[in-house]
Amino acid sequence: MEREHTIALLVENKSGVLAHIAGLFSGRGFNIKELSVGETENPEYSRMTIVVQGDDQIVEQIKKQLNKFIDVIKVIDLTNIPSVHREIILIKVKAQPPRRQEIFQIVEVFKGKIVDISQSSLTIEVTGITEKIEAFVAILKPYGIQEIARTGRVSISRGMSKAGGLGNG
Repeated sequence: MEREHTIALLVENKSGVLAHIAGLFSGRGFNIKELSVGETENPEYSRMTIVVQGDDQIVEQIKKQLNKFIDVIKVIDLTNIPSVHREIILIKVKAQPPRRQEIFQIVEVFKGKIVDISQSSLTIEVTGITEKIEAFVAILKPYGIQEIARTGRVSISRGMSKAGGLGNG
C-alpha cells in the first residue's frame, strides 16, 4: 500500500551528494514530494529530510540503497517514529488597503508574520505542519495569491533519545 514516508539522512556536507541521492529516487521512478537540506550543528555534515509517496517495501529497498552510499552517514525513516515536523511558507497575496485588515486578522489566527508590504500586496510567513500550511493557502485563495514559496518539511525525532535521531556526536 502506498503512503507518505518521511526519511531523514545525515550526509557528508560536500558537492554532488544531493544529486547522487536524488538520482537514486528518480532511478526507481519515485518523485520526491518534499526535500529540505541544511548544514547540521557540525559543518562537516548536512541533514536531509525527504518526503516521498510509496509502497513500504520499495521505500525499504531505497533506504538500504541509501545506506550503501559512502557519503550517507545515517538513514532514519521517521514515518512511524514520534517526530516534530515543520514547514515554512512565504505567500504573496493581493491586498488593497480596504481588505488588509481582514488579511491581518487571518495572519494573526495562523500565528504568521507580515514580512513585506507593497502598494497592492502583502507577503506573509507562516510556519507549521503541512495541514496548517494547506489550510492557510486555502483561506487566502479568494484574496488572490500571486506567488508561493515553500521550504518543504523539516523533521526531527521527539525527545532526548537518539533512537530515531541523526545526532552525529
